[in-house]
Amino acid sequence: MYRDEGQESSERPRRARGKVSAAIGGFLIVVSMILLGVFALSLLNLFDPNLLMRDSIQCISMWILLIIGILDLLSGIILLFG
Repeated sequence: MYRDEGQESSERPRRARGKVSAAIGGFLIVVSMILLGVFALSLLNLFDPNLLMRDSIQCISMWILLIIGILDLLSGIILLFG
């Protein structure tokens, strides 16, 4: 009862995609927890969200949200085809 060499080699990319999607998913979970924490603190009036809306910070925060959205889309595509 020997293993089929072709089956093992076809499993490697699937495992790699699974690890990549798990890493991206973990990153997105952490970022979403931070965003939910900021929302909760601003809802309870413990944090002023206008602090993040300065002109110098606004561009950076928009880029960060764009990158998070792209990573979310990529992880969804990986999970769809993986």
